[in-house]
Amino acid sequence: MVLFVIFTSTAGGESRIVFLGDSLTAGYGLDPEQAYPALLESRLSDEGIEATVVNAGVSGDTSAGGLRRVNWVLSQPTDVLLVALGGNDGLRGQPTEALAENLTAIIETARSKYPDIQILLAGMQMPASMGKQYQQNFAAVYPTVAEENGVTLIPFLLKDVAGAPALNQSDQIHPNAKGQEIIAETVWPYLQQAVRAE
Repeated sequence: MVLFVIFTSTAGGESRIVFLGDSLTAGYGLDPEQAYPALLESRLSDEGIEATVVNAGVSGDTSAGGLRRVNWVLSQPTDVLLVALGGNDGLRGQPTEALAENLTAIIETARSKYPDIQILLAGMQMPASMGKQYQQNFAAVYPTVAEENGVTLIPFLLKDVAGAPALNQSDQIHPNAKGQEIIAETVWPYLQQAVRAE
């Protein structure tokens, strides 16, 4: 079952920020306001930055799914796009070359629509159980795509959260509310810089 969650805040709305992701972004198993995009919207408001935040996270989505959705997700003028996809690609053992191609195509599509858009790419990592070579190849996709396309890399979306039982739900895959708070802290400096740059 694919769950499509959109959480939009429209108070003021000087900047439009879209989070294109999977269940990690959607806040699987949590209330929408507990997901890191909503937490960051509150942080922006606290900092006096007016923004419309769109959580375009779809549980189970892959980079290919994100590519299919990106035109619709960016149907309104968008200032900042954060791409947080690939975890499901990796867990399914999909080719890392396809992941790189899809992420690049998402970036190119966004720029073709809005040449001045600020783009953040959130890195993902795979567990060692996927095999050492695949793990290395997968991790290398994100810095390579970011460098080749001139976008800002957030090295690892789940920094300090992955592998920490107290910060994840019982499946040890999806962050709990505290884990989402840490993700928001990880993303915040990059988002703050992007909003100020646009």
